[in-house]
Amino acid sequence: MKKYLFWRVMQIIPVLLLISMFVFGLLYMAGDPVALMLPEDATQEQVDSLRASLGLDQPFYVQYFHFVGDLLRGDFGYSYRYNQPALPIVLERLPATFELAFSAMFVAIIMAIPLGIASATKRNTFLDIFISGGSVLGKAMPNFWLGIMFILMFAITYPFFPVSGSGSFAHLILPAITLGTASAAEMTRVLRSSMLETLNQDYVRTAVSKGVRNTKVVNLHAFRNALVPFITITFLQTSSLVSGALITEVVFSWPGLGQLLIQAINGRDMAIVQASIFMVAFIVIAMNLFADILYRVLDPRIRYD
Repeated sequence: MKKYLFWRVMQIIPVLLLISMFVFGLLYMAGDPVALMLPEDATQEQVDSLRASLGLDQPFYVQYFHFVGDLLRGDFGYSYRYNQPALPIVLERLPATFELAFSAMFVAIIMAIPLGIASATKRNTFLDIFISGGSVLGKAMPNFWLGIMFILMFAITYPFFPVSGSGSFAHLILPAITLGTASAAEMTRVLRSSMLETLNQDYVRTAVSKGVRNTKVVNLHAFRNALVPFITITFLQTSSLVSGALITEVVFSWPGLGQLLIQAINGRDMAIVQASIFMVAFIVIAMNLFADILYRVLDPRIRYD
């Protein structure tokens, strides 16, 4: 396990290096940042002076090495819009994104567990077909479209919930359901498959033949042993929820990292864009690593070579 963990962590380094190349390339695709910082009537001497002070007059590879060195110190540059370092601004928005992502995960779990169990225990019935079809539909619907439909239905036509912003539990309900629907669909399908496999095991059939109540067989024997792949997909979905929250935040004007990133892209504030993308990528990688480790802890039969 220690050897696997060591090599798994070492694999993160080249991934982060590739991400840093991508993030650094955003600066060049966005155009000359000097043109954004200076007024239109700036002289050529002022332009050249600012480019030299920012190190933009140096070759591409030299700028990239300086960029990587700044990353190792946690320096993603200076936001000209907020007039302060970019990383603290991004970290300030992360709690709101985590709040939305974990609320959506809670919604997904309380939806997926009963639906997955019901679909597995009522296999090939109308209920199973209905739940399976709903899972496919829930996975196929884009978050932004579903969010707009929720706003039209439950915030405008029937004003039960606030249409945007944050500050109360009511503000969280529609974004959490919107974001959690796709994850609930995926988790329902995984739990159904795992439950069906477990229900066909010999020890389950033995319990049924001994006259054990069906609810006890399902909840005590089958469900507990079907949890390993379900918990794994749960943590894998957590990383997807953090990245998927970016779009949902824009739809509901949720004050998280997603709204900050879109505003930075529209304003071409590349320091914020770079810090946001790198932070989201790091969170996704870390959650995938944690899911791998948890999988091994939950099922000691698994060995990593």
